[in-house]
Amino acid sequence: MSGRGRVPSGQPTIADVARHAGVAVSTVSYVLSGKRAISELTRNRVLASVRLLGYHPNAGARALASRRANVIALVLPLRSGIQVPVVMQFATAVVTSARSHDHDVLLLTSDEGPQGLHRIAAGALVDGVLVMDVELHDVRVPLLRELGRPSVLIGLPADTDGLTCVDLDFHRAGQVCVDHLAGLGHRRVALLGAPAAVYDRGTGFAHRTRAGVVEAAARHGVEAVTMPCEENAAEVHSRVVELFARQPELSGLVVQNEAAVGPVQAALAALGRRVPDDVSVVAVCPDQFAEHASPRLTSVPVPAEEIGRQAVSLLMRKLQDEPTPQVTLLEPRLTVRDSTASATATSAAYDARAAAR
Repeated sequence: MSGRGRVPSGQPTIADVARHAGVAVSTVSYVLSGKRAISELTRNRVLASVRLLGYHPNAGARALASRRANVIALVLPLRSGIQVPVVMQFATAVVTSARSHDHDVLLLTSDEGPQGLHRIAAGALVDGVLVMDVELHDVRVPLLRELGRPSVLIGLPADTDGLTCVDLDFHRAGQVCVDHLAGLGHRRVALLGAPAAVYDRGTGFAHRTRAGVVEAAARHGVEAVTMPCEENAAEVHSRVVELFARQPELSGLVVQNEAAVGPVQAALAALGRRVPDDVSVVAVCPDQFAEHASPRLTSVPVPAEEIGRQAVSLLMRKLQDEPTPQVTLLEPRLTVRDSTASATATSAAYDARAAAR
């Protein structure tokens, strides 16, 4: 074949590789795609030409050849009450994990509901979809079951039939928090949860945590109050004041609102209640929030990196038509730090200071 063995100038093309190796362009394509058996001798000659010429297949051409875009969508609607720093940890984990699978990520933050999913499915922009901020009765779920694209939910709707879901076991997380406080002897506890808008939407993680707190409290014979909590300092302060006005003997507090952690501690200090001398505090939050608080918070961490990694792994398996579990729930773990103490010590400290006043 004319031109065999000649090294071209400039950016090499698949035609250059074919000429250099003395084969047809289609043969080079078959060697690179693995779609047809090629003799070992010819294959080695083609790969040697690829290496020598420094040929890199065009991403668009690879996508056309494989009918894959090598892009996945992350549907992350930025709604009221969403903790952006936390959800961006999930997004970062998804992007990093997807890159390890040679995929890019299209981030969609508009709250378009099923219409947004229709728009994704109608084009050829993405191979699969990850969905976040999942509600118990999410209006996107029926479409996901019928969508012509593989999908994984980071979250757990009430009905998981026909879906693939991954999340922290938030129900168990709520239980673990109360188990810890009850084990320390606290008999009156409260949950300061997500903003009211999150509960009003029926967001799964918030409702599941609350259910876990209530269930564990009943099992331990502990009195429990649950309240939504907004994010700004003034509203947090009002909520904490209201809480202790209703429950003056409250000695255990669970906080599931990352933005409220600092304001809750400030409000407790303003009321003259020290952590953990007067009130034990457990948070459901990423480790860095707990580590940077003062005092450092006993917490159940939200493992954003692991959840994001598992979500991408499940989606890659679905893209390869491999079976996947319907639900993957990560077991919560409690890290004990400086914000919890026994109820006996708490009560004695508070009584002593009250008498001194």
